[in-house]
Amino acid sequence: MQNFSEAGRRDLVIEPLSKAHDRSGFACGNERIDAYLRQTVSQDIKREYATCFIARLAESNRVIAFYTLSSSNVPLNEVPEPLARKLPRYPTVPAVLIGWLARDLGHAGLGLGEAMLFDAIKTVATAPIGAHAIFADAIDDRAAAFYRSFGSLPLVSRPATFYLPLASARG
Repeated sequence: MQNFSEAGRRDLVIEPLSKAHDRSGFACGNERIDAYLRQTVSQDIKREYATCFIARLAESNRVIAFYTLSSSNVPLNEVPEPLARKLPRYPTVPAVLIGWLARDLGHAGLGLGEAMLFDAIKTVATAPIGAHAIFADAIDDRAAAFYRSFGSLPLVSRPATFYLPLASARG
């Protein structure tokens, strides 16, 4: 199978979730995340709590990865000190939350998680709305290592929540 972080991206389609996408067989290894994609995400989209982007292979409508984005903020006193020092003294920092990011187990080890994270960053960085950072709650140690590997830093009192300034991500 191809590596999505390199030449294989041309066969990968990332787009907003629609009714045409087949979510029924999605399995990332975490039943809570699987159930969210299969049963709940549509309600969050309808309520405008989140947007959802999926990945599929060009020749298929089967969802092989997804992420959600929601507008949010981070309290300034939660931002790691080296970063907070450079920010205006507003009580909160405008940010976007990656609520969920997962890939199907059948596509593990191919760079799909990285492709989805980069797409989320690009989506936020090019949106016509102010956002200083992206942040995400790591569901487990593997997810924490994933976010850390891309330069995200844990919040001061929430070590499982990772913060990445968009300027750093654009790098």
